[in-house]
Amino acid sequence: MTVSPAIEPTAPTTAGAVRQIPAREALRRRYLMCRPEHFAVTYAINPWMDPAAGADAARAVEQWEALRSAYLALGHEVELIDPLPGLPDMVFAANGALVVGGRVYGARFTHAERAAEGPAYASWLRANGFPELLEPTHTNEGEGDFLTLDHVILAGTGFRTDLAAHQEAQEYLGRPVVTLRLVDPRFYHLDTALFPLDGDNVAYYPGAFSPGSRAVLERLFPDAIIADEQDAEVLGLNAVSDGLNVVVNAEATGLIKLLDERGHRPVPVDLSELRKAGGGPKCCTLELRTA
Repeated sequence: MTVSPAIEPTAPTTAGAVRQIPAREALRRRYLMCRPEHFAVTYAINPWMDPAAGADAARAVEQWEALRSAYLALGHEVELIDPLPGLPDMVFAANGALVVGGRVYGARFTHAERAAEGPAYASWLRANGFPELLEPTHTNEGEGDFLTLDHVILAGTGFRTDLAAHQEAQEYLGRPVVTLRLVDPRFYHLDTALFPLDGDNVAYYPGAFSPGSRAVLERLFPDAIIADEQDAEVLGLNAVSDGLNVVVNAEATGLIKLLDERGHRPVPVDLSELRKAGGGPKCCTLELRTA
């Protein structure tokens, strides 16, 4: 279902030439989210987390509510899974599974602190219209490391998801999976360094990837939006696009400008409290794809 169109025929490039901008349209999405009622930073399993600094749980809830409201205002459907005590990172719903074509590839977390999240998300999905679910043999953290485009799934490895999980997902889902190796621990999941703009193109930060993976991205996406380190460091690439509107961390000002120049509509949000655990808009959002 189309939400809203945008047509901008041309825009200047940095060289003064004119770039043809295609008409863009927003496609209605169905998301699963988890209210951060138990959010806290009590352990450190990525470079963003500092238990000594802590986090403001009430402010995290306010920021999350604003994110949910942004999705609803854009016309998207948002479903909710109940948060469970003792799972402060359950708010990061993207890690709970990969859902493509109505089939679910479940999550198997790297760290013991998050291990119970996989079964919790699997139970919700089975009970809410997704009975075809594969319990994974290999470690993977759902859409944290699997990002779906029209004809390919991009899959990250290097920190949280085993390479063998890429093969397991491809066999189960019947979609081509392209492996990308992450090399900077700040960008421990693929969704911290890259996001799909639409079904055919992406935005990414090259410094997060190995030389070979950068070459793959350049070949697959010659017209990608390239973000700089400053925007990557505020998790600007942990963004969610519906093809037109891009929900993005407000601090990523350079990326927001690039998105606007390319005919997208940036929707800035403040998730600074959740970023203390290494999360942004995408981390909080699991897409429920039936196609």
